[in-house]
Amino acid sequence: MTETFRWFGKTDAVTLSDIRQSGATGVVTALHHIPNGEIWPIKAIEATKNTILNEGLEWSFIESIPIHENIKLRQGDYNKRIENYKQSLINIAKCDVKNVCYNFMPVLDWTRTHLFWELEDGSTALRFDKVEMAVFETYIMQRNDVENHYSDDILSKAKHRFDAMSKTEIQRLKDSILKGLPGTVDDLDIPTFKKMIAQYKDISHSDLKSNLSYFLNEIIPLAEELGVKMAIHPDDPPFDIMGLPRIITSESDLDDLVSFIDSPSNGITFCTGSLGANKNNDLPKMIEKFKNRIHFLHLRNVKREADGSFYEDHHLEGSSDMFEIVKAVLKIESEQNISLPMRPDHGHQMLHDLKNNTTYAGYSAIGRLKGLAELRGLSMGILRNGL
Repeated sequence: MTETFRWFGKTDAVTLSDIRQSGATGVVTALHHIPNGEIWPIKAIEATKNTILNEGLEWSFIESIPIHENIKLRQGDYNKRIENYKQSLINIAKCDVKNVCYNFMPVLDWTRTHLFWELEDGSTALRFDKVEMAVFETYIMQRNDVENHYSDDILSKAKHRFDAMSKTEIQRLKDSILKGLPGTVDDLDIPTFKKMIAQYKDISHSDLKSNLSYFLNEIIPLAEELGVKMAIHPDDPPFDIMGLPRIITSESDLDDLVSFIDSPSNGITFCTGSLGANKNNDLPKMIEKFKNRIHFLHLRNVKREADGSFYEDHHLEGSSDMFEIVKAVLKIESEQNISLPMRPDHGHQMLHDLKNNTTYAGYSAIGRLKGLAELRGLSMGILRNGL
């Protein structure tokens, strides 16, 4: 596996020099200052690429060229936004940066109720708490029809939880859900958020899948011509939230994806955390099944809980068998004589990073370095002992 690190640009507290010291050879980043739906200029692409190259690293994957909301909804100026996307693909290809991770999640990117949930050892992790999600939807967002999306037990627990929450805890929950990462969505307030969600009121799962298919059939022929690989990221969490349909959550969803258009450019970012939060997913089996379409790997582990909650566990622990996952990846690399770009994802906040809390939640240097070292050692152990 080719080791990479996510980097959020020159404002990121984790520098390119830090990434190089981790032993990673690749960088995963984007032009975070370009608004969603606008064309990526060649000059800006080249500037970012040269900044990375000057540190002795490679721009391995773009994460991401975001999909404008009008494309997901297939409304308004969506055709113009698709044409802009095509031009961005042309421009990155001219700069010889040809791997793109993207997602098709409505409104939000990945969603958590806790950004700094304290673990037993004092480090902090990202967490999705289903009861607190119900608190947010019912009492903070005050979304209609919540009772049809949660069990009576969860709603009862949500009432007790909300009644016991302080103003500080309520604000923490709002911030956790509404604060976006660079290049995803801006920080949102409740009225704006409700308007954005309302746009999806009449959009079903099949509607959103149809819109994804339309988008892919527009861009994938060009991507294939340019030699660009598109790799969709699964939805996170892998189930509906806030009434928004989630459509890339399972093996059957990925079957649908690859059937939308048959092309090597129509591929997958295999995220073991997003897919692993769905207890029905057999990750090693899925890696084998989709081995010709996996272009990028996000390796992390979540610990699932009975009610649908989960948190980011240590990379080699949690509910997914990372040994079997990495073994399956190394097997297809050997069969195809390739090296798939991989990044350790969603590391814990720990050690010095706890005292110098300037990084984005989940993207501290030391937690991801720990994950990378563990994955590197696991990979070497498997290879040394034979597949």
